[in-house]
Amino acid sequence: MKICFEPIGIVRSDVEKPPRHWSVSDVKGELYIDPKYSKGLKDIKAGQLIVVLFHLHKSPAFEERYLVQKPPHLEDMLGVFSTCSPRRPNPIGLSVLKVLNIKDNVITVKGIDMFDGTPILDIKPYIKAENSHNPG
Repeated sequence: MKICFEPIGIVRSDVEKPPRHWSVSDVKGELYIDPKYSKGLKDIKAGQLIVVLFHLHKSPAFEERYLVQKPPHLEDMLGVFSTCSPRRPNPIGLSVLKVLNIKDNVITVKGIDMFDGTPILDIKPYIKAENSHNPG
């Protein structure tokens, strides 16, 4: 089965080498969303957190040797699905970003960890689990 996605927008930022992870990033940038999706942005407000899914378009092609990797901040080798490595079978990234401003189809955010020009696949609300249950 082949699955195809069309980007809904692109990331714009001034940094050439973004931080490795959104949780350690203070980088500001903009999410330029295709104007045809502008109505879908109507309830996004400054101050809230959003989840941005994006294509890791600069990642090298996945190879079996990347199934186990050593994250740069750890000593141990980990399975790819226990890491945030961009070298993945499906190069999909996820970041939680703080909305600083929104005007028309441009969302100004803080926490950028993507390259300028990164294709955005989707935006979702960040929902903090308060009384969640652990299904295990």
